[in-house]
Amino acid sequence: MTGLSQDQTQTSLAYIGSLTKPLESKLIACFTKDPDEIYRAQVFRANVFNLTEISHDKDPFDDICLHLIVKDSLSNSIVGYSRIITSDLAASPDEFYSASEFDITPIIKPNCRYMEIGRTSVDPNYRSGAVIGLIWSQIGQFMNEHRIDYLMGCASISMQDGGAKAIAVVNYLRENHFTDSNSRTTPKIPLPQFDINIDGKQHVPALLKTYLRMGAKVCGEAFLDHDFNVADVVILLAKKDIKPRYLRHFS
Repeated sequence: MTGLSQDQTQTSLAYIGSLTKPLESKLIACFTKDPDEIYRAQVFRANVFNLTEISHDKDPFDDICLHLIVKDSLSNSIVGYSRIITSDLAASPDEFYSASEFDITPIIKPNCRYMEIGRTSVDPNYRSGAVIGLIWSQIGQFMNEHRIDYLMGCASISMQDGGAKAIAVVNYLRENHFTDSNSRTTPKIPLPQFDINIDGKQHVPALLKTYLRMGAKVCGEAFLDHDFNVADVVILLAKKDIKPRYLRHFS
C-alpha cells in the first residue's frame, strides 16, 4: 500500500484539524409558535425571575401573545425572551397585561396602534448586551412592519430590600420622567410613598434605564406586585420620540 505524500499528509491533517476545531456559538432571535419552545421559554422565565415555587411561568396572556425568543445555536437553549401583545391581539385595552395592574385608559389614544412588551428576561451568563440587542432589533423591525405608534409595558423594580430602593427610584422618576398629569395610569395596588434618603437614580434597573434613554416616559405611580416582589411602573414610548442613537434598531 502506497504511503501518503507530504502534500497529502498536510491536507489530511488540515482536514482533521477542521473537524476538531470548536464550533462557534451564534445567537438566533425569532418568534415561535412551537408549543415545546414556548414551554421551555416559560421555564426559562421562572428561572430568571427566581420563581422557585413553580416549574414554569405562565399566565392567560401567554395564550394570545407573540413569543420572541433568543437561542444559543450550539446548545439550542433559550437565553433571552420577550412577549408581545399588540392592538390587533388585544380586543380591548383591558386585554393588555398592564391593565391587570393599572387603569391604562388615559394613555390609550383612539386610532393609534400599540405594542406592549413584557416578561423580558436574559440568561445571567449572556448579559453582555448581545441578547438584549437582538431583542430590540426584532422589536424595532416589528414596529416598522406593523406600523406601531406606541411601545408600552410594565418595568419592574426589585423589592428584595423591603422596598426602600424601589420607593427611592419612583421618587426619582416622579421628579424627572413622569408623563403629563393628563396621561397617567392609576395603579390598582399603589406602592406606598415616603421621603427616603436614598439616591433613586443610582438604583434604576438596567432595562428601565434603557427605556428612559430611548425616550420613554413613566406613566405615573407604581403598582405593588406581591407575587413577584417588585414594584411595576408603566412606560410609554412614542415611535416619533425614539432617540437617534436607538433608531438603528428600528430601520
